[in-house]
Amino acid sequence: MLSWDDFRYVKAIAQGRSLATAAEGLGVNHSTVFRRLAQIEGRLGSRLFERSRAGYALTPCGEEMVRLAEQMENDIVCFERQVTGRDLRPSGELRVTTNDALLAYMLPDVISGFRRTYPEIMLDVLVSNQPLNLTRRDADVAVRGTYRAPDNLVGRRIATFGLAIYSRSGDANGQDRDSCDPDDLARSGSWVCLGEALAATRMAKWVKDHVAAERIVFRVNSVTALAEAVAVGVGLGLVPCFLGASVPGLVQRTAPIPGVGGDLWLLTHPDLRQTARVRAFMDYTGVELARKRKVIEGEA
Repeated sequence: MLSWDDFRYVKAIAQGRSLATAAEGLGVNHSTVFRRLAQIEGRLGSRLFERSRAGYALTPCGEEMVRLAEQMENDIVCFERQVTGRDLRPSGELRVTTNDALLAYMLPDVISGFRRTYPEIMLDVLVSNQPLNLTRRDADVAVRGTYRAPDNLVGRRIATFGLAIYSRSGDANGQDRDSCDPDDLARSGSWVCLGEALAATRMAKWVKDHVAAERIVFRVNSVTALAEAVAVGVGLGLVPCFLGASVPGLVQRTAPIPGVGGDLWLLTHPDLRQTARVRAFMDYTGVELARKRKVIEGEA
């Protein structure tokens, strides 16, 4: 069967009217063009050119092959233009993974603004407290808290999460947050903490190292649920400051505790970062989340 290369060679000879000119245009040597033409004519069982001192002139069979070659070339160029144009215009479905706390209290206004800016992108948000595999395309983009970004992903670090001890607002007794010592609070009252599923986090380890086991009255595998339990008076809790600023009924009892929070990252796979819709989401969301840095880090 003929290949696109066969058509390309015949078209080049017809345009140059010589093997030497065709070879120069194709970036090969004269003998390669001569050999390929002989193979094509042998496969077809028809002569494509008449040889004369004036050069190579097309036979009727050759003219038909060149006409088809030009049509094929136009189709290829049209296809490339359509695909490139589609990718340059941000559109289509984008799968984003994040956790419940970020989706509920950090991302709603960001997503709303992104949808107004890029109405042709449909967001499919996957809520999970476990990291999904972006290499397997479980998602295209991850908005995650992590202590170290995976080596096989690329992205942008937004901020470091601030975490502080919170209580129900009525239990603060007018104390200023900077006057409370974390170790003193760890030795007083009942405590809410993360469950075994999140025991490896620095947040859970701090509570384990500082709060006696008998003071822990409630465990839960959701940071959002933990904050809400503190807000209704179940006990004291170590809460991300962006949640503390958003969940009604919480009061911050200490300054952010150093070395406890991870970093907020926007991540994607290297193969996807130049895709128009991925690039649009990464750029827009990165700027909008950076505006919230003081809240995330507990400075606000």
